[in-house]
Parts: sequence; structure tokens; C-alpha cells
Amino acid sequence: MSDTEHPAESGTHDHHENHDHEGPGYATPQAAIEEAEPERTAYVMGLHVGQDVDAPDFLAVVDVDPDSDTYSEIINRVKMPNRGDELHHFGWNACSSSCHMEGLERRHLVIPGQRSSRIHIVDTKERRDPELTKVIEPEEVYDHDLSAPHTVHCIPDGEILISMLGDADGDLPGGFLELNDDFEVQGRWDPPGEIEMNYDYWYQPRQNVMLSTEWAAPKTYYPGFDLEDVEDGKYGQRLNFWDWEAGVVEQTIDLGEDGLIPLEARFLHTPESTHGYVGAALSSNIIHFHESDGEYHAEPVIEFDDREHEGWDMPVPALVTDILISMDDRYLFGSNWLHGEVWMYDISDPSNPRKADSISIGGYFGDIEQVQGRDIVAGPQMLQLSLDGERLYWTTSLFSSWDNQFFPEEAEMGSVMLKADVDPRRGTMSLDRDFLVDFGDLPEGPARAHEIRWPDGDCTSDVWQ
Repeated sequence: MSDTEHPAESGTHDHHENHDHEGPGYATPQAAIEEAEPERTAYVMGLHVGQDVDAPDFLAVVDVDPDSDTYSEIINRVKMPNRGDELHHFGWNACSSSCHMEGLERRHLVIPGQRSSRIHIVDTKERRDPELTKVIEPEEVYDHDLSAPHTVHCIPDGEILISMLGDADGDLPGGFLELNDDFEVQGRWDPPGEIEMNYDYWYQPRQNVMLSTEWAAPKTYYPGFDLEDVEDGKYGQRLNFWDWEAGVVEQTIDLGEDGLIPLEARFLHTPESTHGYVGAALSSNIIHFHESDGEYHAEPVIEFDDREHEGWDMPVPALVTDILISMDDRYLFGSNWLHGEVWMYDISDPSNPRKADSISIGGYFGDIEQVQGRDIVAGPQMLQLSLDGERLYWTTSLFSSWDNQFFPEEAEMGSVMLKADVDPRRGTMSLDRDFLVDFGDLPEGPARAHEIRWPDGDCTSDVWQ
């Protein structure tokens, strides 16, 4: 078993149907929709890895308050102390899963470096002037035979769990690293060797289940994408369903060619639900999964066709790189990075999604190629939705070496952050042509932009018990 105390052993608590709201976050997803103020500040990963810019990566503070004089501008940056981290995904020390924990605050961001395995802790007490307060050096991570941190989720009693994609040498297998509420490395959460590949994960505590997905070994994807690696079986195609309390894999589903490179995993926000989706990037499919008869089942429910392009020797896959579910569980949003498309499906019937709308922008085929005169040189990538479901934001960088391979101009021009206005009642989206955050216009030179988070929680990090 693990070399650290397991979350199931660190305290007991009742489900939250009738609890008093004492800690961070919201008592229910509906409470998040009704009680949250519109987002005013966005935290965005900014990085210079893979560019001709000699500067460290940073946390960008973006003004998204339409009544502000600095609306759609980067108003502050927290620069990391080292170069070459490749900041990628990040998360909060606490979310709505901890709302029973009196005294715990959603205040600290946990920001890993994908390439460096260095973990940064940033205090956001001053929302527009956050401060780096602690750095966990890579050696502390390597001590547990792990590297390449990816998804950060708080877990209910104040600890933090991070998916790790490689061992200390950047090979397989990956695993999970646990931090305590003082941001100290507690140890390895999972039994070593329980899974081979790792990437994203999401847990649904009321169902006692966690789902983890697969990318590849860091040594495989760090240099860039090579189709031969897929043919050699070096990329993932499996979903791993865990017993959340026991921390062991109970069921693995091999998706075969329908599920090549399963990346982002999203359960519905409703804590009673066992339904969810995974975006299979290379297969350009959306996989729906759910539990029935004591087992999980998974099948493609949305499929995007490859498209011919004169500059390619093979049809271009859509490459579904991010998905998210609106807080009311009504809509599934996603990005087709290569094709240049943001899409919106009605998932009122989870097994039978119905296309609601899409925006064709950037990428290899996007109809919209400029916003405010700025060329959009890459496709939509990381998404974030307002808690009320009415504003969808996205950035355009995937991973530095993959950016340089598929959209090399991104290194020279930097990323952009864009926005669409969403009408949940009609199921429509429209590009906000007045909103553009240009990461190409920074003092040290252009930067890439990746994941987005709100101070008061969001659709890709909050979990309910």
C-alpha cells in the first residue's frame, strides 16, 4: 500500500446533503451557479519554454472585469525562480469538496512544472497581487520515484493529490503524489505499479470512484509527437477506474483505436452521478462512460472526422485536447486544436449528446483568422467556463514541443486568450470580438498561455461530496 496516510483514513465525514456550509467553495453545484459573483480575475499559466526568450515561466493575473480600465489585460505576473519549468496544469489547495472543513480556505495555488517536476505554492490572498511562498524542489518528488506532475486536485480533508506521468527517470510507470495541507510531500498515494501510464484524473467521492487517463511516458512526449510511437504502443488508450477509498484500480477499460490518447476526464458535477466523458485526442472521439450493473462502460458518443489539408501527407485529425462540463451538467464544451474549433453539445441525455453550436477559429481550418487585427496562429486549446455558464474562455498553447511542431508561429508570436458569450437557454455561442489577451506583447518577449482558473472555483477543478 502507499507510504503515506490514505485520505480515507485521515478523517471521516458525512455526505453533504444537509451539512452546514463552513469551509471553502459551495455546498452544491447549483449553489455555485446561484451564489458566485461573475469572474473578475483569471489566473493563467504563462510560459517561455521552447522559445527564444531567456525568462522564467509565470502565473499571469488577467483582468476579466468588463467594468475595469484594464479589462482583457495582463495586470500582474508571478515569475517563477527557475527557467524551463514548463508550467502546465495547476489547482487549488481546497475546493467545494472541502466545504465541510472549517478554517480551510481556497487561497493557495499549487503550480507544478511539467518538465522540471518542481512544485510552486502561490498565495492569492491579494487576488490581483499573488505571492510565491514556497517551492518544492524536484529531488523531493524523485525520492518517491515520480516525475512530470500534471493534474492537481484538492481532496476532501485538505490534502492535495497530483497525477505524475513518469518515474524519477521519466520512464513508466507514473503514479500519484500527495501533499499535506502544509504543502509538504507526504508520499506516494498509490501502490507503485498500480497503473502504467497516467495523465488526468477526477474523483466522485459519493460513488467511491476515481478515473485516471493516459498520455505516455515523459520521455516519449517531451520531444514532440511521433506517429511511430503510436504504432509502437507508446501512447495510452485505457481508462482506469479506482476504488477511491482503497486507492487501487478496480477496473480498466481498453478503448482500442477508438480511444487513442485519452486525456481530460470529467464526471458530471452532480455527486450522485456516475456519468462522465473523456476526450480521446488522437482518435478525435468523445468517450461517454457510466456505471451500471456494478461495472463501468465506455463508448464513443461524439466523433469528429479527419480533414484533408494540402500541407499534410495524411488527413488531419481534429485532436480533441480539452473538454469541460457546465456547472448545471447541461452542456459539454470542447476544443479541436488542429481543426480550429470550439464546440458545445447538449448532454441532457448523457448517452446521446446533441450538437448545439460551434465556433470555427484558428488552427488549420478555422474560418476566423484574426481578432482585433491579431492573427490567430493556433487552434483553441485549454477551456474555462464561468460558473453561470455564460462566458467561455480559451487559450491556444498545448505543450511547447508540440506547439513548435504543429504551430511554430506560436513560439514567435505568443498565445492569445479569447472569449465567447454563451446563451445557455438557446444553446448558442458567439465570439466576443472585443476580448483579446495578447501573450505576445510582454516585456521579455512572447509567451505561451495554457490553463485558466478563477479564484472562486471553476468547472474543471471543483468536486462535490
